[in-house]
Amino acid sequence: MSELMTTTYSMWRMFRNCRMACKWRYIDELVPLERDPNLAFGSVIHDCLECWHGERDLAKVLDHIDRTYPNRAQDDHQQADWHLARAMMSAYAEHYPAEAFEVVALEKTFEGPIVNPATGATSRSFILAGKVDGIVRQDGQYFLLEHKTASQIDASYLERLWTDFQIILYAWYLEQTLGITVSGIIYNVLVKAKLRQGKGETEAEFEARRAELIAKSKTGKSSAKRKLPEDDDTFQQRLQEKYLETGMFHREVLYISRDQFEELRAELWELSKAMLDARRRDTFYRNTSYCFQYGRPCAYFQLCRSGGNPNVIENHFQRIAPHEELRDGAGEDAAPVF
Repeated sequence: MSELMTTTYSMWRMFRNCRMACKWRYIDELVPLERDPNLAFGSVIHDCLECWHGERDLAKVLDHIDRTYPNRAQDDHQQADWHLARAMMSAYAEHYPAEAFEVVALEKTFEGPIVNPATGATSRSFILAGKVDGIVRQDGQYFLLEHKTASQIDASYLERLWTDFQIILYAWYLEQTLGITVSGIIYNVLVKAKLRQGKGETEAEFEARRAELIAKSKTGKSSAKRKLPEDDDTFQQRLQEKYLETGMFHREVLYISRDQFEELRAELWELSKAMLDARRRDTFYRNTSYCFQYGRPCAYFQLCRSGGNPNVIENHFQRIAPHEELRDGAGEDAAPVF
């Protein structure tokens, strides 16, 4: 019997969306050298939330953020993410000084067989593994706690939570593993403030602005002063004031229908059969409709466009074993649900 291949819902979602991208990642084990900064920030916040919900010690959370961005004094991107993470988590701790739920588990991993729901047959090729952000108990019921960072929360965003099939399927597996009934999912959404630290003006920029003001002045004079860079304390204060506004944090509870379990298990079984066929015939075709999903090129677009050129692989990719998100201390799969 061949060895069982560990899979995650993220892998199956990628296979469903674009088989070629799935092959690059999960069979050839290629990962871009340059990671999407938005996804990296989300992983940091997941780590912070695990620490906060485990120990409720804000000092430890902020220390983790400081250690995550050691080069912030020289790196503008690290500086921006450091500011945002500190303001977000400081405000989060203040916004939720106590919780209505009891934490049962954090960063809980699981694995189980992939089963044909129609016959009860178990896959001899694949198993499913995963990790959930948390399991909590509220009013005598169990819920999965799922963290999201978002650019904004509106009706469209909340409506799309219904399509987050990954967490629903994981709920079924956790029920089988732990012997509990999962009533639903508590989505814990944190909005990323869009404020930017003021950079100030260069001498040339100031002189240009001053000349423009003088040209418009009836006196031929201007009292304009050069705009100086915003210092860290002032910007951090401005960010934290932003997080006092309504709508920067949101909790949404969705209850799970038992019918959804059967539907997703059936879909997973069909995907496993399609993967076997693709592997046997080496037919991992591209779905070009997903080349620019999320408004940016797919992480493997450059590789596909080059026809898998070895030079592109050598210069822009590294080989990392699949499912790194399942390792202890690793965040959930970087691929965004939205």
